[in-house]
Amino acid sequence: MKDRVLRANAILNTHSTAVSVKDGLGLDKDNNLVTLNESLITTEINRLQTEWNAQSYARSRAEEYPTIEECVHAILDDDLDALQVLRQAVKDKYPKP
Repeated sequence: MKDRVLRANAILNTHSTAVSVKDGLGLDKDNNLVTLNESLITTEINRLQTEWNAQSYARSRAEEYPTIEECVHAILDDDLDALQVLRQAVKDKYPKP
């Protein structure tokens, strides 16, 4: 995940008065700077990055699963067994950690 996005999410998650982030700084509802606790932000960035990394398999699976169109065709063609084989191959390639 991009550092800017991580920092912005971490600020919003850890500072209840921050409603937006600009240039890495938290802003309140009146557009005033929020005093930031960098230790809290760093801890939250680490948590968010760990969560993101743990979902790598899910993002990889999503890219390789059959498309919605392929699923609809399988349903209409009464070929769900073949669809499940394709899905299982993707799951086997990208197992859950």
